[in-house]
Order: sequence, then C-alpha cells, then structure tokens
Amino acid sequence: MTTTAGASTGEKPDHDPVDLSTLAFWSRSTDEREQSFAQLRAERPLSWHPPAEGLMVADDDPGFWAVVTHADIAHVSKNPATFCSGQGVQFQDAPPELLEASQSFLAMDAPRHAQLRKLVGAAFTPKQIRRLEDRIAQRADAIVAELLEHGDGDFVQLVCRRLPMAMIYDMMGLPEDQQDALAEAADLLVSANDPEVRARHGVDDPVELSAQALFALLGPGLQCAEERRAHPQDDLMTNLVQAEVDGQSLTDSEIGAFFVLLSVAGNDTTRNTIAHGAVALTRFRDERARLLDDLDGRLGTAVEEMVRWASPVLTFRRTATEDTELRGQRIAAGDKVVMFYESGNRDTAVFDDPLRLDVTRDPNPHQGFGGGGPHFCMGNMLARTQLREIWRRLLTAAPDFEVGEPDRLTSNFVNAVKALPIQLNR
Repeated sequence: MTTTAGASTGEKPDHDPVDLSTLAFWSRSTDEREQSFAQLRAERPLSWHPPAEGLMVADDDPGFWAVVTHADIAHVSKNPATFCSGQGVQFQDAPPELLEASQSFLAMDAPRHAQLRKLVGAAFTPKQIRRLEDRIAQRADAIVAELLEHGDGDFVQLVCRRLPMAMIYDMMGLPEDQQDALAEAADLLVSANDPEVRARHGVDDPVELSAQALFALLGPGLQCAEERRAHPQDDLMTNLVQAEVDGQSLTDSEIGAFFVLLSVAGNDTTRNTIAHGAVALTRFRDERARLLDDLDGRLGTAVEEMVRWASPVLTFRRTATEDTELRGQRIAAGDKVVMFYESGNRDTAVFDDPLRLDVTRDPNPHQGFGGGGPHFCMGNMLARTQLREIWRRLLTAAPDFEVGEPDRLTSNFVNAVKALPIQLNR
C-alpha cells in the first residue's frame, strides 16, 4: 500500500455494486452488513460509491471512496496532511455554521485542532479519570440497584444511557434536572435519518429535526457557560470559559460546539457498547461463562472486546487535500474518503474469528475509538472505566440475564440501539 502525491490520473471507477450509500444498507443488522464488508475487503478494499442518502447531501456531491480494511483505516487516520478533517467528518456536506456547531474540533485540522483539543483533553487524562473512579462506581452501584428493584424492562433506558449521560454532564456542571432532556437532544442529533425517530417526533425533514436537536443542546450549554463566567466552579465548563488560545478567550460558538460534541460523544460510545455487549454476552454464553469464571482477571480484555464487537462509531470521513494514491487507485484532491470502523474491526487479516466475541482476545488492536492519529477518541479512558464498572456490577448482580432482539437505529454514523428488552432471570 502506497500513498504518492501526483499519482497517475485515472477516471473514477463505476459505483460499486455493494452500495454503502443507502439507508437500506444501514438498516440491516451488523451480521448482514459484514457479509458485504467481507466481500469488499477481499475483492475491492477501496471502492467508489454514490453520494450518501439522507441528511444535507450537496447537489454536486460526486460520491465517496470507501476504506474498509484495518490497515487502510489506520493509514488514512494517521496521515491528516493528506486526508483532512476540516471539510467535515460525516458523509454529507453541511453549511459552515452548522459544521462548526455540530462537529466542533472533530472537523478541524492542525494547528487549531490541537490547540482546542488540548483544552478539553486536560479533563480526560489518566490522572483526571482516576479522580472520577469513585463517582463512576457510585453511579454504577445506584443504576444496578435500581435495575434490580425495577426488574425486566428496556435495558437501554434502565442502564445503557444513564451512566455516560450522568458522568459527562456532571463533569460539565449541568444540574440533574436538565440531564434527561439534554441526553434526548443529543440522541436526536445523530438519529434524524431514522424514519421511525422522525415519525415519533412528527418531523418529516431530517435537517429540521437535527436543527431542533442542535438548538435544544446549545441553549442550556450557553446558559451554563454564562453562569460559570459569573460564578466559576470546579468543572469542565468553567475551564472552557476561562481558557485562552493565543491570548483569546473561546467564543460562544466554540464553547457551544464543545458542549454539543461532549454531549454526543460522551453518551453514544459507552451507551451503545453496553447495549451491544449485552447482546454479545447473550449470544455467546460460553464466553460469558469464561468471563464469570475470572471476572476480575478477564474484565479488562472483555471490555476491549466489547468495544471491538460493538464498533459504536461506524464511520468517519476525511477529504483528500491533494491528488494522491491508495492501493494503486488515484484519489483526487477534494474527494471524500470514508473509513468504516465496523469493517476494520472484523478484518480477518488482524482478528482471528472476528465474528465471535472472545473475552480473552489479546492483543486487540480494535478501531472502536478510531484508527489512531490526532483524532483518536480523547474520552477512551473514561469510556473504558465506565464500561468496567457497570459490567462488574451487572455480572455480579444478575449473571444469568438475557436480552432480546435489539431495536437498531438506522444510521451510517453511530451503531446505536434504540431499545433492548432484558430479563434478569434472578
């Protein structure tokens, strides 16, 4: 695999017969999608696709390149000078003002990206996460205790969404009475392409629903920022309003974008890994038994494997900054290049028997937190800590639980579960 500036000038190939652009493809189960990804990895590891169906696709959008192997995802991730983020990280183009408000420094390049990431990253260092461990454990204790008291029900509402939501908004300094509404808005922001979600909210246009969700997040976030300017606290929002970059304070737009990003990223990855982890432990009973045989010794590798198996973030996009070449194919400056993490996490060149959950898989170089490089998930340690604490308590309190069939979100961005019935079997 080489990447060479000024590579040979070739025409775009025909659109691939495995069409990754449609909502129909993303309404399929993970196992069904994997059949298509396995074919692409084996036969056409770099393929050309029509513009994505759904939210805010530009009329002149020619399509995108699909990067589906573990090695190529890592290569694109680690070469930001050639494959940039500043033109957007989702399939679709968005107006500049919406791009900034909804994607924050995810859609930035050096040096601005590094400057802003450093401001927030200080809250997610190993030292800071260790300071949060007791609070995370207490929250997990309360959530599991309430689950046991409630009994069977929707695992997503009873468990999955509660711990990450509470922790990220506690860190930001948001009061508990606002957290449910904010989490709902964060969910909507990544759910607007799902027809069932739009019907439930009585909105036909995904752009309109996304805008409603965005403003529902920005309002309380900016109100909290204003309060912290007047009355500083020991929280992340205070750090943001007091921060300076090149001698300049962050603007309201930048603070609002941070708040939106943390609301979405702080909820989705952990929440959906918990849900998919429950599905996997129900499907692979022998692996659950192995985990229970040595919960303390195997929980760390089991959590990593749940992240790999879940692939909670499905895709991120980059844009070629110059004419280049990947796998002998010319990629023109301005072409969209989309990385499919779900496929990378099931690449048989890296993972033995990747469709199976293996709670002792080690090493496990999964791409559940990204493919490396400057945009690697800065909240990965917080997510790992939350996953360990919630699963330690769940498997101790209800080791024989079972979940039913997940109600999956139709999305090409997050591998979300809308609802998941659980029986505790105690």
